[in-house]
Amino acid sequence: MAGKRKSRRAYGRVRKLPSGRFQARYPGPDGVLRPADRTFATSTDADRWLAKKRIEIEEGRWLDPLEGQTTVRDWAARWLAAVSPQLKHKTQATYRSLINSLINPALGDRELSGLRPITITEWVASMNTKGLSASRIRQAYRVLSQIMRAAVDNDMIPQTPCRGVKLPRMPQTEPHILTPLEASRVVRSAAKPHDLLIALLAYAGLRVGEAFALRRVDIDVPGGFVLVDENLAEANGALVFDTPKSHQKRLLRVGPSLAKRLGRHLEALPGGDDALLFTTPGGKPLRYNQWRKAYFDPAVSAAGLTDVTPHDLRASHGTWVADRYGVMTAAHRLGHSNASVTTRHYARPVAGRDDQVAEAADSWLSGHDHAPGARSGHDDDDDGSAGALVPV
Repeated sequence: MAGKRKSRRAYGRVRKLPSGRFQARYPGPDGVLRPADRTFATSTDADRWLAKKRIEIEEGRWLDPLEGQTTVRDWAARWLAAVSPQLKHKTQATYRSLINSLINPALGDRELSGLRPITITEWVASMNTKGLSASRIRQAYRVLSQIMRAAVDNDMIPQTPCRGVKLPRMPQTEPHILTPLEASRVVRSAAKPHDLLIALLAYAGLRVGEAFALRRVDIDVPGGFVLVDENLAEANGALVFDTPKSHQKRLLRVGPSLAKRLGRHLEALPGGDDALLFTTPGGKPLRYNQWRKAYFDPAVSAAGLTDVTPHDLRASHGTWVADRYGVMTAAHRLGHSNASVTTRHYARPVAGRDDQVAEAADSWLSGHDHAPGARSGHDDDDDGSAGALVPV
């Protein structure tokens, strides 16, 4: 019997504790003898556990338990340092803020291996109770999910605890889609040269930060092109020039009238090729909140409109272009690598189109008009959404 027991225990060691329970120890791949994470009622139970641990090691599924004892705080700092070179400056600042303000205070001292889905659910619930916005909670959860996924990928824990967690719903907000004529009123109501900046948002679909970052060298007046290759963003109060969102640089064609207006602006613009097109009166780069309060909001009010944001002009441009020229064209102009982003966030039904479809469908039924997909009469609309006003 003793010989058999010794044979069965050719791997690892088992000893009886003063409590009467049994402790199992096993050699890891590095040869270090490690205790099991629990004790056993019988030596047979301990032997079974050792057999499973041996198979786990032989199949390459073994994880060093010491790695799982790393705290969330230490691993988050290591992860952020590793991924930061691939992140935009604003994204780095956002991640750091979320880790320092929401993740570490609640979970920073916990061991990675000690986190469970219920732990994360309770954390999300506590943020909700404190009145944090759904957007902020979801951002924090996404960052923690990346941190924990990296821990799994680095063999520190077997699976992420960020699974099956119900997050608060984002409020459904629709952009205010203007007609091209309404956007034109905003442009005409703005002080120069900010009318030109607003025109670039509405009729070229630029992001505000992209318009703020435009330089003389980015404008090809004879060809009617605008090169979008920079973005100006604020990160922890500091202004940072970086690549556009998702690093999607693009060359945009603008209408002749907009190109001429850009040309006239360049003629009066001081500085060389790197000179910014739009600055403060003191020649400094623009800051979003200050610019909106000083120039954009007054123009909206003067145009007789309300509840219009700079982003609404970009969304309006995407809607006009998608309606006339298809989602793929709109995605290019907006700088989206995936057209589904354009459809989900920007392209919206244009007022009056459903009535036109109903009329066309009736003609299709009677067989007296054009086949489905025909665009006859499309260019003669005068409902304020005419594509001819969109300089593409």
